[in-house]
Amino acid sequence: MIDINLIRNDLELVKENIRKKFQDHKLELADKVYSLDIENRQLKQRVEEIRAKRNVLSKLIGQKMQQKLVEEANLLKNEVKNLGDELVSLEQKQIDVDSEIKSIMMVIPNIIADDVPIGKDDSENVVVKVYSEPKDKSFDVPYHTEILEKLAGIDLEASRKVSGNGFYYLVGDVARLHSALTSYARDFMIEKGYTYVIPPFMIRGEVVTGVMSFEEMDAMMYKIEGEDLYLIGTSEHSMIAKFRDSILDAKNMPYEYTSYSPCFRKEVGAHGIEERGIYRVHQFEKQEMIVVCSVEDSNKHFENMYNYTAEFFTSLDIPVRALECCSGDLADLKVKSIDIEAYSPRQKKYFEVGSCSNLGDAQARRLAIRYDAEDGTRKFAHTLNNTVVAPPRMLIAFLENNLCEDGSVNIPKALQPYMGEKTKISSK
Repeated sequence: MIDINLIRNDLELVKENIRKKFQDHKLELADKVYSLDIENRQLKQRVEEIRAKRNVLSKLIGQKMQQKLVEEANLLKNEVKNLGDELVSLEQKQIDVDSEIKSIMMVIPNIIADDVPIGKDDSENVVVKVYSEPKDKSFDVPYHTEILEKLAGIDLEASRKVSGNGFYYLVGDVARLHSALTSYARDFMIEKGYTYVIPPFMIRGEVVTGVMSFEEMDAMMYKIEGEDLYLIGTSEHSMIAKFRDSILDAKNMPYEYTSYSPCFRKEVGAHGIEERGIYRVHQFEKQEMIVVCSVEDSNKHFENMYNYTAEFFTSLDIPVRALECCSGDLADLKVKSIDIEAYSPRQKKYFEVGSCSNLGDAQARRLAIRYDAEDGTRKFAHTLNNTVVAPPRMLIAFLENNLCEDGSVNIPKALQPYMGEKTKISSK
């Protein structure tokens, strides 16, 4: 949610930002908020005038009564009553206008960074950096479920009977590999100075609307029937909400966390060939990084965060690149976003395995997360999030890039301590 002062003082900036995101249907919403804000301030002014006048008249009534001027006192009482009735009406009107402004402001997109490339959709995203050159195999790489089946590491048929499509059983060495990847990711981020956290896996509805857009909520979140609780789609949700209604001390910032959680999502996505298997699922696990920082340090942390993910993947012999999301591909709350994509030797192209996002003060504004800056001012904090690793999608990249022609999978040196010093998973 953007600052209302941007609407008041620079409406054209807000509208130009909407155009850059190719959301022209929201231009009228900016105009609507501008008009409602004027109305709201006029209502507030009138309410203050009535309260002041009522206080003056109430004192006069006391004076008239002391002077035995009962008739004049009664006339003043009638005027005070009429003012009170008007005040009740105006206060309700103010509540209604406030609510309408807030609901519209929740869908007006955040102001994107000046250097975000302008483009309509993900086809216009821009490659920022290639961290290691991709290496194709000298043999045909099977689809990931075939690799997993040869390793006796997956049971999709049983999971369909138990839970339906979009779920899986991981078995044996593959299940161990899955856990090893998240454990290594945890320790990797701890070494970078991040504090490890396991957060709640369910959050209240008011928290959901604080950390994401309504569209994302409807597409992603599972609601617990009969309770005001939702299953998290990522630990970012509960981690950012940890700071809600807080005034932080700048001396203790930044807050850098790496959090583990299962993640639950309704949307399975398009059902093309790459959507089979475990590429898109309803349930997965993820190691995340979260930063709550000052306005001034926001860009620095953003760059550090996506580079950490690239370093993590590179340490596992997985070629990756950073892809900057263009304006039309940015979610409404984001100021800037970079996807980390891993190379697929099977497809001979890259696919997304993580996303790093700077949300500016949008989440902090919704959740009232502020800090006392060293210059004495009080500001909304900046919040950032990034995927360290999210099996099973990352597992696909790992298997394809470390696959041997005989169907076995090499274990990179960095991961071997988490796999009981195994150097290879053998085909069964």
